Formats: sequence, structure tokens, C-alpha cells
Amino acid sequence: MLKTVPGPCPSCSHEIEFRYQTENIPYFSDILIISATCPECGYRYVDTQILAAGEPLRYTFAVTSADDLAVRIVRSMTASVSIPELGVEIDPGPACTGFVTNIEGVLDRIEQVVIAAEREGDPDQKENARRLLGRIAEAREGKLAFTLILDDPMGNSAIISEKAEKVPLDVGTDSC
Repeated sequence: MLKTVPGPCPSCSHEIEFRYQTENIPYFSDILIISATCPECGYRYVDTQILAAGEPLRYTFAVTSADDLAVRIVRSMTASVSIPELGVEIDPGPACTGFVTNIEGVLDRIEQVVIAAEREGDPDQKENARRLLGRIAEAREGKLAFTLILDDPMGNSAIISEKAEKVPLDVGTDSC
């Protein structure tokens, strides 16, 4: 189902259309994709929300070949992503949005953040960023095995593969 709703651009107030579209991901759940683009100022917004609630889950996937990079990832806005071998941890924050991609797409997102940090960092940060970019390139070529971990306290995320390990996530009793 696709629905469009007119509204003001949050950046420049130009009238734009917000698109709300539902999709079904086989073996997973229905999702809602919200998007908007402003032709006037270039503002873009995309968010993906899972339409079902689940139990807190941890997915772990061992990437051992370049073929594994095609495995589908569904990350809700409440999930964290980590790749211990790269020293990468991505925690959800107030501006966090969900997405549907594959493991290579997760590497691309990480790479873009590292490239931005490399441009703005001090000499030590730039060197660390260059090293990390090299390791990301090795991972993308299948030369570096790594583990992608997806933790979601709301249970609305998934790694869609029979090779993915799925276990309950202990969120504790002291969380907000």
C-alpha cells in the first residue's frame, strides 16, 4: 500500500510529499517505509519501521566469504550493530532510523562515516581512519572474516539467513 501526504519541508518549508509505503519481507514482517525529498533544498528523509513487536533478540552472523555480503539485514531504529573485528559499534540515538540493506550496505554506511571522520580528524585520527578503511576494503573483498552482531531490545530487526544465529537478548531490568 502506498499513501502520499503533503506537508512542509522540515528544512525550507517548501510543500513536499511524504510517502508512506508498506512492504512485506518474506520470513520476517511487514514494514513501513517513510520517505520524502525536497526538490527545492535537497532535504531527504527515509525511515523504515517494523509493524510488529517482538521479543528482544541478538543475531550473530559470521561473514567468511564475499558471497556473505549479500545477506539481507533489517535494522529497526532501536537496534545496535557491531563488528568486533573492525572495532565498530553503532548504537541507536535520537536521530536513528531503520533500514533494509545487506551486509555490504552496512559496510558502506560505516565507510562513509569513517571517510567523513578522516577529513576532519587530527593526524592520529586520520591514520586510524585510513587503517580502518583498509580493513573495510579487505572485508568487502572477502579477505577478512568478521562477525556482524545485531542487538534489538524490541525484536524488530533481523539477519535473514539460515546461517544467522538468533538468541534471546538479555536487556536486564534496569533499562529505560
